[in-house]
Amino acid sequence: MSHAEEHEGTRRDFLYYATAGAGAVTAGAAIWPLVDQMNPSADVQALSSIRVDVSGVEVGSQLTVKWLGKPVFIRRRTADEIEAARAVDLEQLIDKTSENANKPGSDASDQNRTLDDAGEWLVMIGVCTHLGCVPIGNGAGEFGGWFCPCHGSHYDQAGRIRKGPAPENLHVPVAEFVDETTIKLG
Repeated sequence: MSHAEEHEGTRRDFLYYATAGAGAVTAGAAIWPLVDQMNPSADVQALSSIRVDVSGVEVGSQLTVKWLGKPVFIRRRTADEIEAARAVDLEQLIDKTSENANKPGSDASDQNRTLDDAGEWLVMIGVCTHLGCVPIGNGAGEFGGWFCPCHGSHYDQAGRIRKGPAPENLHVPVAEFVDETTIKLG
């Protein structure tokens, strides 16, 4: 191979790489605006975390707030509700996982679904896991918790699915007490 042929091959390789590089940069510049527009808007990001004052929630009552476009049930349970929820045998449950973003991978025991150790505070996304309806609460359904009248899903006092077509327990969002009377969602 002569020196001229060797030089020609090197120039050809350079042109291939330069063209491929320019094409990649051009494709990236064209695709970036499409990918960037899929990011959440500023108003959605602003609502990704909210604080809820629960000082007025009496024992045995429930507060419903809207977070990320979904209802969130915040229930302050009675001692009887806590006792009934903690007495449930996990083998009776349809969904045996907690569905709790605060305790991923844990079982569906009542202790793994509540916000506090005593079990007084239960915070759940109020969307039926069957088709996204909003269940009614305050002791509704056959298990004294929530009932979705649209398709007949029954949830117990801990928001666990007990009967009906819903495949999962009501989901527990990321939540924490920031002080004695304020819960932070998100």
